Amino acid sequence: MNQKLFSSFSIISVLLITLSINVFAQTGKITGKVTDKTTGETLIGLYVGIDGTTKGAVTDVDGRYTLLNLAPGKYNLVFKYLGYQTKNVSNVEVKDGVVSTLNIMMEEAATQSLGEIVVTATYSRESETALILNQKNSIEIKQGIGAQELSRKGIGDVEEGLTKITGITKVDGRGLFVRGLEDRYNNLLINGLAVPSNNPFKKIIPLDLFPTDIVSVLETSKTFNSSLYGDFAGGTFNIVTSKGEKPVTKISIGTSFLSNTTFRKFLRAEDATSLENYVGFGADTRSLPKAFGSRPSAYMMSASEALSQFGSGYDINNGNAPLNTSLNLLHTQRFQLEKDRSFQYLFSLNTDNNFQYREGVDRFFNTAQGIYDNNLYTTINRFSTNSSVLSAINYGTKRLSLNMNAFYLRGTENTIQDQLGYTNSQATVSNAFIRLNQLQKTDFFTGQLYSTYKLTKNDAHSIKAGISYSKTKYQLPDRKSFRGSRVDENTTSINYSGNSLYRQYMDFDGDFFGSGLVEYNWKFGNDDLTKAHKLSLGYNGSFNKVASNSRFIVSQNLASNNISFNTNAPDATLANEIANGNFTYREGSNATYAATMQEGVNAGYADLALQFNNKLNINVGARVEQSERLTRFRNPGSFSDPFQRIKQNNLNVLPAANLKYSLTDKANLRFSASKTLTKPVIMEAFPLEFVNPDATIESGNPNIINSDNYNFDAKYEFFPTNKEMFAFTAFAKYIENPIERLFLQTAGSGGLQITYNNSKQAILYGAEIEFLLQLSRLSESLSNFSAGFNTSLMYTRTTIDVLKNSVETAAIGDNNTRRLQGASPWLINADIKHETDFSKKWKSTMTIAYSIYGERIYAVGTNGLDNYYEKPFGKLDFIWNNKISTKWDVKLGIENILNPTYRIDLGDESTIQIFENDLTVKDFKRGIGVSLGLGYTF
Repeated sequence: MNQKLFSSFSIISVLLITLSINVFAQTGKITGKVTDKTTGETLIGLYVGIDGTTKGAVTDVDGRYTLLNLAPGKYNLVFKYLGYQTKNVSNVEVKDGVVSTLNIMMEEAATQSLGEIVVTATYSRESETALILNQKNSIEIKQGIGAQELSRKGIGDVEEGLTKITGITKVDGRGLFVRGLEDRYNNLLINGLAVPSNNPFKKIIPLDLFPTDIVSVLETSKTFNSSLYGDFAGGTFNIVTSKGEKPVTKISIGTSFLSNTTFRKFLRAEDATSLENYVGFGADTRSLPKAFGSRPSAYMMSASEALSQFGSGYDINNGNAPLNTSLNLLHTQRFQLEKDRSFQYLFSLNTDNNFQYREGVDRFFNTAQGIYDNNLYTTINRFSTNSSVLSAINYGTKRLSLNMNAFYLRGTENTIQDQLGYTNSQATVSNAFIRLNQLQKTDFFTGQLYSTYKLTKNDAHSIKAGISYSKTKYQLPDRKSFRGSRVDENTTSINYSGNSLYRQYMDFDGDFFGSGLVEYNWKFGNDDLTKAHKLSLGYNGSFNKVASNSRFIVSQNLASNNISFNTNAPDATLANEIANGNFTYREGSNATYAATMQEGVNAGYADLALQFNNKLNINVGARVEQSERLTRFRNPGSFSDPFQRIKQNNLNVLPAANLKYSLTDKANLRFSASKTLTKPVIMEAFPLEFVNPDATIESGNPNIINSDNYNFDAKYEFFPTNKEMFAFTAFAKYIENPIERLFLQTAGSGGLQITYNNSKQAILYGAEIEFLLQLSRLSESLSNFSAGFNTSLMYTRTTIDVLKNSVETAAIGDNNTRRLQGASPWLINADIKHETDFSKKWKSTMTIAYSIYGERIYAVGTNGLDNYYEKPFGKLDFIWNNKISTKWDVKLGIENILNPTYRIDLGDESTIQIFENDLTVKDFKRGIGVSLGLGYTF
């Protein structure tokens, strides 16, 4: 970040802090506590309203309420709670700048008026108020977003929902970044149980596959405690699934328009145009031909085999992109049984599709000459689908909660990618043409059984336990391409030699992933268990087994002929060429085609939470975690060579300490310190070469090791009301052996290799600022507005091991330090929300949100080249969510309104001379999206 930008950004942040502190001080309000007159117990969720207006509040977990922004005068208040007599209090006086306190005792309604009704009070974790209170009361630094807020903001998937939490940004195609740290540093739990990723290139499963209607709460832990898995650096996400607390049947449909795609020319594979493919469940026409068998060999197909055994060809459907569509069905039911028992079930079915076009440059540099090696203009036509099914059953009594969940997620991406320009530094041959026809399929299944049980009636002793089984599959069936020369807009010329026709079949199977947990909790030291100490002893662990199989089929020249064909319809010409004996297909696989990896984690932990004087909470714990990774693979060579084995076995003791001190009933100080790990994404450590048609290769490094992280956090937070918050956090990390992405020049004919390695060490430190503010504090005319703002500033420095990272040191000369790969020096999230009731039935919420991150290293440069930098990208969205009746709701969204360019540049500090003026290596625009959704609740 340059100095001018940093200074401007700092001034803005200071002004915002000052403004928020000032407006928090300028209030006139009524506050108090509501209790049961007979028992003295606090009443949670009781409504307090100003008679004759729509202004009101509900009591929190301590029975407290606050009515804000009241002009001086006298007010009549009404207190309502199911099972209690409504209470009216008249002439409550409010003075300018004075807090008026009014405590209320409620009396139960007469017994005869209740008849046989049994009222059971429950505390919902799904509301915004409840989650702010949970954040306020938890010892560790934790944040969440609940079902009510997800619904009100019109948020459609889990990934989008998590971006509403401080310090989290979404990067298109690369998942979530927490405090500027990329996907590698995150971890995912579902109902506290570990789950695998369905994609070996991603640390966690893409969260946009999870619809929000199955969610109760999305939790994010930014500080470690011993019950969490040790793989923790950015954050751990926990998706708490909905239990169907009330009967609901709802159907929702949606459509969307993308400015650079919809109704425009769009290319799709001919076998991706059926109705079944429209929802992601098309017939399997891309299987490996039977002629090649189950093991690679040097087999060459006969003409009849080459003509008959490929179920999918190169032909392309050249049409226009339709509107994107979505369909969602949700049904929940709850049965109240005798003796305080209940039974609930939930069923959710969701499907959507998306058509997206992108274009821009795609380059990399030749390190020997300082010029472009590849200089290609790339167009991408991507048709994707997401489908999900969730079923859940929940049974509860006073002491037992038993839950069973099953998920199935299917995602597909059909991609037609064209690249035009030159390769291998041959700038005089600028009509080189490469087409890729790719289908990516991902499948994810998980089944869970988990339970909590109160060993004693008062919940002083309890246990929770759970197990899950998951299976994943990642496929690239018949990933085909051809390379040649563009003759004209509709014609391509190729030569059958040099693998000009190329087909890949890759399966990456997660045959078994199991996880489990068991935890015993003991509350002691105080008869009021909300103020008691708590001891937790537990175990959690997981086991993962993955295997890859990658086969290559290439063209075999038989007659040394060049051939020209229609670029979008080459199949007829190629079939004629095979029949005439001009070429056929042969196996091009090598001995690296198959590999396996097994990972296991077993951990025991102890956690002690102590409460002192209602002010001080201390949480200390330790986790002893044993982890193992066993990789089996062959190097290129003979198929009969024995498998190599690389085994890493680690035993780590991971301590954690969290402290919270309540300065007042509205303000806390927090401190946290811990030791954790960072494990590589599967593909970062997997010995597989993923080859692209433009000669770029991505390969894992089986010798990569886990990073050790030392984490420190300090936070001040202030909660003026149960809907407002201001917080400032300082944090620091020291990382040993950080894992980083490198760009290497491949030997021989050039090309780019993307791989991974450990650096020596890294330090990072920074600060977060966040606030939620009701704008009525500024003016009564803004009483329907609220604002949210959060920002992170971070400094990082990585030290390079000169011997281990010798290819990198050539790029940096005598300087063996730089910024940490994948970390943003700053990021901003901000939103303004307007809520109003147009009528008794029409409730409206409008939100405008903006997010942006600072320049970060996308990949580390080597062999004299500077690093590759991902440039700042700002995203402005508008969402208008309407509940227009008790049954109908409508959502309008405008996404990416500014439509900026996404860009990756080579830095300008290479040690070799660069002869190109334009250092951009990749760029594209996403387009502006407009969406409309309609929901009906039966």
